[in-house]
Amino acid sequence: MWFGIFCNPGGSVIKLELNNSGLEGTLHGFSFSTFPNLSYVNLSGNNLFDSIPSQISYLSKLIYLDLSSNKLSGKIPPEIGLLTELEVLNLGDNHLNGSILEEIGHLKSLSKLSLFSNSLDGFIPVSLTNLSKLEYLHLHNNELFGFIPLEIGNLSNLVELSIHSNILIGSIPPTFGNLKRLTSLFLYNNSLSGSIPSELGNMGSLVRLSLQTNHLNGSIPPSLGDLGNLTLLYLYFNNLSGTIPEELGNLKRIKNLQLSRNQLHGYVPNSFVNLRNLNVLYLRDNQLSGEIPQGIGDFMNLTILQIDTNQFTGFLPQNICLSGSLQYLSASNNHFTGRVPKSLKNCSSLVRVRLEGNQLTGDISEDFGVYPTLNYIDLSYNRLFGKISSNWGQCPQLATLKIGGNNLTGSILLEIGKLTKVHVLDLSENRIVGAISKEIGKLTSLERLMLNGNQFSGSIPLELGSLTDLEYLDLSSNRLKDSIPSNFGDLLKLNYLNLSHNNFNQTLPVPLMSLFQISEMDLSFNSLNGEIPSEISKMQSLEKLNLSHNYFSSFIPTAFEEMRALLYIDISYNDFQGPIPSNKAFLDAPLEALQGNKGLCGNVTGLKRCNNSTKKSHNPYYGSTFSSICFLSSLYCL
Repeated sequence: MWFGIFCNPGGSVIKLELNNSGLEGTLHGFSFSTFPNLSYVNLSGNNLFDSIPSQISYLSKLIYLDLSSNKLSGKIPPEIGLLTELEVLNLGDNHLNGSILEEIGHLKSLSKLSLFSNSLDGFIPVSLTNLSKLEYLHLHNNELFGFIPLEIGNLSNLVELSIHSNILIGSIPPTFGNLKRLTSLFLYNNSLSGSIPSELGNMGSLVRLSLQTNHLNGSIPPSLGDLGNLTLLYLYFNNLSGTIPEELGNLKRIKNLQLSRNQLHGYVPNSFVNLRNLNVLYLRDNQLSGEIPQGIGDFMNLTILQIDTNQFTGFLPQNICLSGSLQYLSASNNHFTGRVPKSLKNCSSLVRVRLEGNQLTGDISEDFGVYPTLNYIDLSYNRLFGKISSNWGQCPQLATLKIGGNNLTGSILLEIGKLTKVHVLDLSENRIVGAISKEIGKLTSLERLMLNGNQFSGSIPLELGSLTDLEYLDLSSNRLKDSIPSNFGDLLKLNYLNLSHNNFNQTLPVPLMSLFQISEMDLSFNSLNGEIPSEISKMQSLEKLNLSHNYFSSFIPTAFEEMRALLYIDISYNDFQGPIPSNKAFLDAPLEALQGNKGLCGNVTGLKRCNNSTKKSHNPYYGSTFSSICFLSSLYCL
């Protein structure tokens, strides 16, 4: 015996087991005719390419053939239908194309047929339904189209049926209800339509049912509640309507239940509190309403609960993390009221939490604890109050912290500087007071910082200029004063800057004009003064600029004419004078965006036309040219 090669007592090779052996090349050099007694061939997981030779039919005693996970291409040779002793045929995970041959239906001894992950197209041949001994049929990840043959329901020995990720249409055959031994039915990622047959409830051995990402409609049949062995039910991303059947609460072994992204309405059945083995529950993106049964979580080992984007009311279940295993919680965009669930405070397993867009109340400093694995939390737009706790600084993995739109008070604590992995920090629209903490300058991974709509006072700390990964900065609607820091010009990734509705004064810092990636800048409603630097032309990505309600004066620089990306401008209520630049944003601006200045002129409705003297005085070369002429004239006179 050689490695992977087995012979019978007479010295004839009967078995080749050379899977994952680093073989390369084609099968065309293989002398099939010299192995008449070969019954077992496993060449999977190698680097074989080119087509499968028709001479494979010489292996007439072959029982097991596995050529999966190679790079074989071309069509399946019809001669494979002559291997009538075959029990296992696995050609999956190759580059085969063409249709599935009718001849495969001649392999009456076949118990496993795997043609998955190729580029096979055409219909599923009805001849496959002649394979009465078939237990495993894997045709997924191909380009098969047409209807699912009704006759598949006659394959009474079938244990696994996987035809997902194709282009199949039509309805799910009700004959599937005859498949009493079936444990896995995967039909997802097709274009199946119609209702879910109630006959599926007859498949008493079923463990996994995946029908997601189709166009199924109608209601969820209550008969699915009879599938007592079911551990996984995926119906998400369809057009299912009606209510969730109370009978689904009978699925005592269910671990993973996903009904998201349908059009389901009504209440969550009270029977769901009986699902003690439930780990994962997805109900998001439906039209569900009413209260969530409070017993959910009492006896469950929940790891994922996604119920966002519905119309739920009442309290969140208080014990959703009683088991201490909850990792992903999303209840955002509902109408939940009352306190944050008490079990969340010590729920150290949390990784991602989304509760935004509700009416939750409670003291944020008391209701949340320390979370060593928390990566994302959004509590925005609720009715939370209290001060920002130092606990957040003890969440070392936190990348997103969003608490905007609440009633938080107090100031930013020094511990905020410990969030060195945070990318997004949103404390906007609260009542936070005091200076902006210099500790924020330590958050060097920060990409988005929103502190707008608070009562911050004092100057912007220079340390913010060290946040060189910052892309979005909003400090608007506070009580900030003094000058805009010059080192903001170092924030070269910045594409949005809003400092409006503050008390900034002095002139625009020239280094700020180096923000060549910025697309929107709003400095309105401040006390900024002086001239606009001509270096503003460096802002070649700028699309929207609002300088209104300041004290800018003098002429508007012609450098604006070089800013091709500028689409919107508002310079109203300043002290600008002279002609507006020949830039589309200025020429298309409504009068409201230009009004409140003392001497603007230009070819815009509502503005007076500029006379020649105005244009000359605006020309930067006019003064020097006139002086030169006078000087030459004086020489001539002499």
